[in-house]
Amino acid sequence: EAWEQRKLEEVADIVGGGTPSTSNPNYWDGDIDWYAPAEIDNQIYVKSSKRKITEEGFNKSSASMLPIGTVLFTSRAGIGKTAILSKEGCTNQGFQSIVPHQNKLHSYFIFSRTEELKRYGERVGAGSTFVEISGKQMAKMQLMMPKTMEEQEKIGAFFRQLDHLITLHQRKYDLLIKTKKGFLQKMFPKDGEDKPEIRFAGFTDSWEQRKFSKLVNRVSKSSEEPNIPRIEYEDIVSGQGVFNKDIFKKISDKKGIEFQTGDVLFGKLRPYLQNWFLANFHGIGVGDWWVLRPSETDSKFIYSLIQTNQYQVVANLSTGTKMPRSDWNVVSQTEFYIPINFEEQSKIGSFFANLDTLITLHQRELNSLKDIKKSLLQQMFV
Repeated sequence: EAWEQRKLEEVADIVGGGTPSTSNPNYWDGDIDWYAPAEIDNQIYVKSSKRKITEEGFNKSSASMLPIGTVLFTSRAGIGKTAILSKEGCTNQGFQSIVPHQNKLHSYFIFSRTEELKRYGERVGAGSTFVEISGKQMAKMQLMMPKTMEEQEKIGAFFRQLDHLITLHQRKYDLLIKTKKGFLQKMFPKDGEDKPEIRFAGFTDSWEQRKFSKLVNRVSKSSEEPNIPRIEYEDIVSGQGVFNKDIFKKISDKKGIEFQTGDVLFGKLRPYLQNWFLANFHGIGVGDWWVLRPSETDSKFIYSLIQTNQYQVVANLSTGTKMPRSDWNVVSQTEFYIPINFEEQSKIGSFFANLDTLITLHQRELNSLKDIKKSLLQQMFV
């Protein structure tokens, strides 16, 4: 059947919030959930607020008790963030929450239309300091909807499953990032020690201290040769060393430093941005890059080394305030522990390279799922 246009007020109540007096301690630290907009982020369901109010505080404020299934909608200071209540609670006045009418509006169906709700709020909201949408304005929003509740429920269930899948992949990705960080701490010696906590079997020798300038040669040969791919800061995913676009499709004649396969690129401008890349092709680094060519050391090991906390601390002892840059005189003269056995270097480098590949695969899968959801939302609702 054809969908029909309905006003939001025909299928839901729009409920604002309120705040008890903050000067009265009897109103606070109770057992009633009381949400603020800052608490609503990327989660789907919420069941416990950071601050809670007492029954007396609730009765002395304009807050309303919202039932399970209410879709919280932030109406200002970051307009358009949503979450579904899985336990009854209330909000401050930074919300215009949607309480679905029974058998007229499905919670996850309207939650899936968050982007539409946000666009509407930003379009009709008013205010000079920040945009805010009123309950009356929200109530007048026009939505195309299925005539049957059954179709709403099927659509809601479909997007709930898709969101669940996205959440699982996000957790896996976050866990891999955390795992890598942990291994970087444990597979390189801590300050004051000459052996790492975790090692591959067969290696027991202490590591040796070497100046960074003895581990790499800093390449400075500039080039503006045409038909060679260029890398700029904006092409790199911060902290991951992968591209966010196909740089081989870029057309550029900018001058930069030429690099070869196996070279390590480190972004010296604002080093805290963590722009780095292990080159697997011949190219040109445009901008404030150090091109580091390993000297009798494994390139993958050096690439792992520059990601450790020990290196990052030194690299961020930068010069300049508005445009801080890593100081080569400081970094090059700093001593770092490395395995004397090249095979151990190679194993460590390969381990982190494989971990990076796994992280990249999960990132692509996650992005693919998000793109699929975005496409489906456009096709099913717009």
